[in-house]
Amino acid sequence: QVQLVESGGGLVQAGGSLRLSCAASGRTFGSYTMGWFRQAPGKERTFVAALTWNGVNWVYADAVKGRFTISRDNAKNTGYLQMNSLKPEDTGVYYCGARSAVGGLARRQSEYPYWGQGTQVTVSS
Repeated sequence: QVQLVESGGGLVQAGGSLRLSCAASGRTFGSYTMGWFRQAPGKERTFVAALTWNGVNWVYADAVKGRFTISRDNAKNTGYLQMNSLKPEDTGVYYCGARSAVGGLARRQSEYPYWGQGTQVTVSS
């Protein structure tokens, strides 16, 4: 199993940037596909981005394409989500998820068995 801990959230003005981190422990982080999801108040958790174990293939939600970048450093057992040009609608709790690298990329939260506790991102207008 792998344990995940997110950090880097906070309060930022619209147009600003934040970089979220997802620190992994337990099994080798490089054995997992990584995904980021977010949950706005009163809404379901939705897909943001995912990255394969080797960083070669990725996918983004349409709402964040061109603004967010997912990356990872397997040597540091850490994944990242760089968020630029933030908008108020980006507000929510951001979660890091992991699934076996064998399965490849996935957009559904049900396909990720491992989750962190989340980090709050608030974008003010």
